[in-house]
Amino acid sequence: MSSEVVDNPSNTRYELVIDGMTAYVTYERAPGQITFIHTEVPPALSGHCVGSTLARTVLEMARANGDKVVARCPFVAAFVRNHPEFQDLLAEPLS
Repeated sequence: MSSEVVDNPSNTRYELVIDGMTAYVTYERAPGQITFIHTEVPPALSGHCVGSTLARTVLEMARANGDKVVARCPFVAAFVRNHPEFQDLLAEPLS
């Protein structure tokens, strides 16, 4: 993957463009907190770890920004469940 994840605040989402296709995670911000709402990966990119790369990167960005995370997105929530190194970021327990 040669692209990097970028914040697109006008669309309230983080984006990863690969081969002209955009995978993204939508979010809502509040002071000191980011809520991840939905992850979308184009079908052609499915099975290539694009979603996991995106989830890991947005969680690392939240950590770097000092934000707590609310994982409303089922994909991001599952990623956090499977990667305990990110559980300290959670603002509330996973449901």
